[in-house]
Amino acid sequence: MNATTSQSSLLNAGYSAERPWGDQAFKWLTLLMALTVFVLIALIGYELAHGSHLALRKFGWRFLFSSDWDPVNERFGALPFIFGTLVSSVIALVIAVPLSVATAVYLTELAPQWLRQVLTVFIELLAAVPSVILGLWGIFVMVPWLREHLFPGLRAAFGFLPLFRGPIYGVSLLAGGIIIAIMILPIITSVSREILRSVPGLQREPAYALGANRWEVRRIAVLSYAMNGLFGAVILGLGRALGETMAVTMVIGNRPEIAASLFAPGYTMASVLANEFTEATTDVYLNALFEVGLVLLGVTVLVNALAQLLLKAVASRSPNVP
Repeated sequence: MNATTSQSSLLNAGYSAERPWGDQAFKWLTLLMALTVFVLIALIGYELAHGSHLALRKFGWRFLFSSDWDPVNERFGALPFIFGTLVSSVIALVIAVPLSVATAVYLTELAPQWLRQVLTVFIELLAAVPSVILGLWGIFVMVPWLREHLFPGLRAAFGFLPLFRGPIYGVSLLAGGIIIAIMILPIITSVSREILRSVPGLQREPAYALGANRWEVRRIAVLSYAMNGLFGAVILGLGRALGETMAVTMVIGNRPEIAASLFAPGYTMASVLANEFTEATTDVYLNALFEVGLVLLGVTVLVNALAQLLLKAVASRSPNVP
C-alpha cells in the first residue's frame, strides 16, 4: 500500500512539474492573440493621428465645428459630415429598431417552429447582401419610388414641419437613412433574438400565474428583463450605421451642407472618405480627410464599447447566457 502510494505521489509530482509550463505557455499565447486586437486598433488610431497632424495643428478644435469644406482655399471643417452621419444614423434607428425588436419578439415568442426557421434564414440572407448591391438597388429602384411617391406624400401631409419642406431630389438624408435601416435590420434582429431567447422561463410563469395575457407577459416579464440587452443590440446596429459607406454614398447625395429638410442631400464621414481620398491633391487636404477618419474611428469605438458593456450586463443577469 505504501509502495503504491509513493509511486502515485511520484507520478503526480512529475505531472505537476510539467503542467505549469504548458499552462503558462498556453496562457501567454492566448493573451498575445487577444492583445493583437488592441494593437491593431492602436496602430490604426496612430496612423490616422499621424496622417492628420497638419490638419490638427492648423485647424485644432475648429475642425469639428466648422462648416467650410473648400479644398481650393484649404478651408476644412467636418461639421456637415458629422451632421449627415448622425442624422442618417438616427433615421435608420427610428425605422429599424421597432421592426427589428418586433421581428425578434415574434420569432422568439409567437412564431411556429417551421416559420421561425424560414424567417431566420431570410434574415441571415439579408445580412449577407453586399452593400454595393443594396446601393445599386437604392439608386435604380428605391430613390425613384421615394421621389415619385413617398416624399410627395410626406410633404403633403407634414409640410408644416421643417423636416419635410423644400425641393425633392430623391437622393437625400432620408434616403440614406432608409438604406442604412435596411442594412442594420438583420443585425439588430439577430442580436435581439438571442437576448430574448436568454430570458429564463421563470420570468414568464409568475406573470401567467397572476392572470396576465400573452401581450402583458411579453411586455412586463420578457421585454423589461431584456431591456439592457436590447439596448446593446441597438448600439451595435448604430455602430454599423455610423461606418456604412458604399450604399449610403450612392443614395445620400454627397453635398457638404447642413439643411433642416430631410429631403435635402447630405454627406457622411465615411462617404467623404470614399469619394474624395483619391482627389486630395495637397497635403492639408489629405490630412483633413485623415482627421475625418480619426473622428469616425473614435465615435465607432466608443459606440461599440458601450454596446459590449450593456450586453455583459444582461448576460450577468441570466444564467442561460453563455
